Amino acid sequence: MRILIADDHPFTLFGTKNFLESFGYKIIDTCSNGITALNLIHLHQPNIAVLDINMPGLDGLDVLKKVHEGRLNTKVILLTMHKEMTIYKKATEYGVFGYILKEHAQNELEKCLQEVQKGNRYVSEHLEEDLVKDRDSDIPLLHKLSVSERKIVELIAQQKTTKQIAELLFLSEKTVEGHRSNIIEKLGLPKEKNTLLIWAMQNIK
Repeated sequence: MRILIADDHPFTLFGTKNFLESFGYKIIDTCSNGITALNLIHLHQPNIAVLDINMPGLDGLDVLKKVHEGRLNTKVILLTMHKEMTIYKKATEYGVFGYILKEHAQNELEKCLQEVQKGNRYVSEHLEEDLVKDRDSDIPLLHKLSVSERKIVELIAQQKTTKQIAELLFLSEKTVEGHRSNIIEKLGLPKEKNTLLIWAMQNIK
């Protein structure tokens, strides 16, 4: 059983690696962005890839989609904080083998790996009660944004700072800043101070 782990938050990445190694699993590689993750999946063809959704380059859903479209043998487990129904549905469409919420990972990740090894799919036992309908699905411009970018816009609307957003989403501050720039560009906002904050507070209820 050869496993790849990708997460752009170092603490989560190495925590997951150490946790799985303690059960005797072989971790063949780790990385912190989606583009590298996809390249390593092509290179090593691991049996399983444990991916975060929020990552620079490509997010976890993008990587899952490309693995699915490329008919690669690697089974993908998403380890995430996202509870939105649309994200979970997309993951299912793209053939995800495991979907676990980070807050329950300690109790569920090993169980998930055992099931996936047998060829079964595993969904967090807590997911049904935790899944929430997207509040923002009726805001037309938001469909231009990736999953990670939409989450960041929601938090900006709550007047969270870059540092707070980074901590909440297990991202680096640099990654959050990069997302902010991309969001401003995709939404066609003027490059003025607080432009994104103003837009988010007006549009995200």
